[in-house]
Amino acid sequence: MSTDTSPTDAEAACFEAGIKFGTLYHQFAGTPISLESAPSLATAMEDSIENQPHCDRVTVSVRTDELEPALAESAADYTELTGRFLEVEIVVDYEGCEVLTRMEMEDGYPLMRIDSVRGRP
Repeated sequence: MSTDTSPTDAEAACFEAGIKFGTLYHQFAGTPISLESAPSLATAMEDSIENQPHCDRVTVSVRTDELEPALAESAADYTELTGRFLEVEIVVDYEGCEVLTRMEMEDGYPLMRIDSVRGRP
């Protein structure tokens, strides 16, 4: 008796979402950011990740309520981008299975999580 070890579409969709988050976070962490550059950086992040296969949409919001105090403490006109400045939503559609994922600060940590999986058997 053999068992099927192929991933389900839902599992593959969740894997794809994880790839997108890993790319987004590690590609842009450390990027110089200011209040003036925040909107264009958010758009660049969205556009970059949306290029990846199975990515339906990406929404990046810069938390200016966190960015402003960090800039006030900085000796420069910018600071480095970290997860504490971001709220991100990524939607992946893989073979009709839609995965909604988010990154938000939770207890001082930029937590990435799966919010919902739709279209699974």
